[in-house]
Amino acid sequence: MTAGGPGARPVALVLGAVVSVQVGAAIAATLFDDLGPAGTVFLRLGFSALLMAAVVRPALRGRSREHLRVAVLFGLALGAMNLTFYLALDRIPLGIAVTLEFVGPLGVAVTGSRRAVDLLWVVLAALGIVLLSGGGGADLDPVGVGFALLAGACWAAYIVLSQRTGEVFPGGQGLAIAMVVAAVLVLPAGVLDGGGALLDPALLGLGAAVALLSSVIPYSFELEALRALSKRVFSVLLSLEPAAAALAGFVVLGQDLAARQIVAIGLVIVASAGAARGARPVREAVAGSPGGV
Repeated sequence: MTAGGPGARPVALVLGAVVSVQVGAAIAATLFDDLGPAGTVFLRLGFSALLMAAVVRPALRGRSREHLRVAVLFGLALGAMNLTFYLALDRIPLGIAVTLEFVGPLGVAVTGSRRAVDLLWVVLAALGIVLLSGGGGADLDPVGVGFALLAGACWAAYIVLSQRTGEVFPGGQGLAIAMVVAAVLVLPAGVLDGGGALLDPALLGLGAAVALLSSVIPYSFELEALRALSKRVFSVLLSLEPAAAALAGFVVLGQDLAARQIVAIGLVIVASAGAARGARPVREAVAGSPGGV
């Protein structure tokens, strides 16, 4: 696509969403000393839930028990995905955490595939994960690696449940309900981790900024971009998130990566992009990443 061409704007919106998500995650990491990872994710989800509920005004009356169950499960996956990701981010660099987390969408993309080329994407991703998680001599906190992989599993559940939620709720109503559920889920851990610091006006302001950068801006950009882009192209563009995360970690947090880790991130990006290009459409509802919702 050439700059200024008919496809330039939606592509720019997706790339803007990717950058916004990772800058938001990097800023969130600066709050860990005061709020802890759970306190930080509670502020982010809490502000996002308040905003979504105010704008969307989801209606619960008239919804079947099955529909509400789907929204609640979606919220549990959303809350667990964000909490485990922030717990990983507290222990390992941002670029590595996001890269390891990509096992989730990659797994969804290749599940049930009978194409031989998808085996190549799995092998490339596995090689990248081995290099990152210690098989190549990298010195990473194994607990952080475990949390990042668990976040990836939650991301896979989130993708599947987002499809179902989009089928039974119009617009963003299902997401608004799920966001409230996610905020309630992390509330106890958030209060224990953040304590009285959750009432600090300066920290509240930064928490609102994280919610804006990690949720409001990217979600709005992604929805607009999806009006013009296919889900397949959209997914390929999202595969650039590990690179954006590594850049944000370097610029905002001063996190350097070894050459081996950069190569590993590249392998996962190639695997994710390749799997996304060949994947059958699996969702129509909420796309994006842990930072994007």
